[in-house]
Amino acid sequence: MTRIILTIISAFVLSLLLGKILIPMLRALKAGQAIREDGPTWHNSKAGTPTMGGLAFIGASFLCVVFGFSGIAKGDYSAVYVLLLSLCFGLVGFLDDFFKVKYKRNLGLTSIQKACLQLAVSALFLYILYKEGIMTASIYIPFANVTWHMHPLVFIFFAMFVMVGCVNAVNLTDGIDGLATSVTLPVMIFFAAAAVAMKRYTLALFPAALIGGLAGFLVYNFKPAKVFMGDTGSLFLGGAVCAMAFALDMPLVLILVGLIYIIETVSVILQVAYFKATHGKRLFKMAPIHHHFEKCGWSEERIVFTFTGITIVTCILAWIGVSGRF
Repeated sequence: MTRIILTIISAFVLSLLLGKILIPMLRALKAGQAIREDGPTWHNSKAGTPTMGGLAFIGASFLCVVFGFSGIAKGDYSAVYVLLLSLCFGLVGFLDDFFKVKYKRNLGLTSIQKACLQLAVSALFLYILYKEGIMTASIYIPFANVTWHMHPLVFIFFAMFVMVGCVNAVNLTDGIDGLATSVTLPVMIFFAAAAVAMKRYTLALFPAALIGGLAGFLVYNFKPAKVFMGDTGSLFLGGAVCAMAFALDMPLVLILVGLIYIIETVSVILQVAYFKATHGKRLFKMAPIHHHFEKCGWSEERIVFTFTGITIVTCILAWIGVSGRF
């Protein structure tokens, strides 16, 4: 526990320091965020705010996991695998951000390019977890405390699409100052606590590092944001969330801890479907749903606090639901 607490503190300090260094560097490189043309008009004032700031908590997490890994549990590389998967997703996001910055528009990699890269990364990660015995081809059902066993190939195929969906859901949540950062903090607290309760102390290092890293980054990312995490940060976080769920062998917990991510994604799907079905009418004032609440007059701070509060409640429910595994 002492090592985990030190990891949180170290990651917090490192993230603060890296943010302090990164923000002027990103400004000098003119790595400013392009604002969606169909987004809220009042977001236009945010144009030019440095993006790719997620490198601060990514760097802090990486350093803390690498230096904190030694001497905990020889042969247990689960935290390293989770870190590498998150880094791979972060790299996809970095490429997306790079093209956005280079061409000064809010379009990076194509949807097909991102999907193919994400599916490939997911397949490799899941295969390694299964072969290493970290993950079983089964689904633990919270509250019922029962496990449904599946054929390994069917499970991995199913899990690949769950991971890609989860990663992009977190990406959609990153739409206003501090939202994705604040919502993901309690999710990482849940995963760190669950890993400790299951005596997976090595694995607990990774979410512990992200707790500190995100808290440090939030200093710069809360409204008015001095820097955005970009797809670099949001795809890294998406990878971290789903990787932890699979590394702890309880993917269904994503339904609870990731409820806000799911709601954000479903709001987009419903908006598009309704728009097409009604030939131009809209179900929400704007999607994802955080923009709908903005159009209803909610401040960004109110949305962040509300969505984070909901996530805290769902994480508590998730803890109760999976307590049979501890």
